[in-house]
Amino acid sequence: MREAAAAVHGLAELDGRGVEAAGRTDMAIARDLLAASGVGPEAIDARAPEVAAATVAAFERLCPPDLSGKVAPGIPELLAALSGRPEEYRLSLVTGNLEPVARLKLERAGLGHWFPSGQGGFGSDHESRAELPGIARRRFSDPPHPRERTVVIGDTPRDIACARADEVRVAAVATGPYAVEALADADAVVADARALLPVLLDFAARR
Repeated sequence: MREAAAAVHGLAELDGRGVEAAGRTDMAIARDLLAASGVGPEAIDARAPEVAAATVAAFERLCPPDLSGKVAPGIPELLAALSGRPEEYRLSLVTGNLEPVARLKLERAGLGHWFPSGQGGFGSDHESRAELPGIARRRFSDPPHPRERTVVIGDTPRDIACARADEVRVAAVATGPYAVEALADADAVVADARALLPVLLDFAARR
């Protein structure tokens, strides 16, 4: 993203000091990176599609061919368990990544087959993370998938905030940059994904 945004705006480099990334959309991060380097809001808005396209192209070129070593413990087993109960659970991506970036990342991590095209909410849909759960629910079905049957799973306070904005439940996993204590506002917090299935089963029983 740094490479792409700098190239589009003719900058030698971007000043990323103080720009938070965890739990944000790609384009919100790009906006802050550019603003910190002196680019004005009108120019950022006008060239946002170019930055997005250049980010996707750079990620395709730079992404390692195998990301399986980056997968958090328990994630493949959890996805397999949930997919094996289609009457109770359906999987959908909600991520701040641009959709092509997210799908390539998951493909190279060996997880892409769990998330079919045509579903989810992505950073390419809206710059605000708070909008993405609602987008995912509307994309999933018409009428939108009901809130009481929706759970956001994330590992940052912003994931919790986006769930709250859409009035859906949230389970937090302390496998990212935040410890359990920092995720206490979630409906449930677990140390890693291996503890998520019992939480989700409990949510289903109480909805």
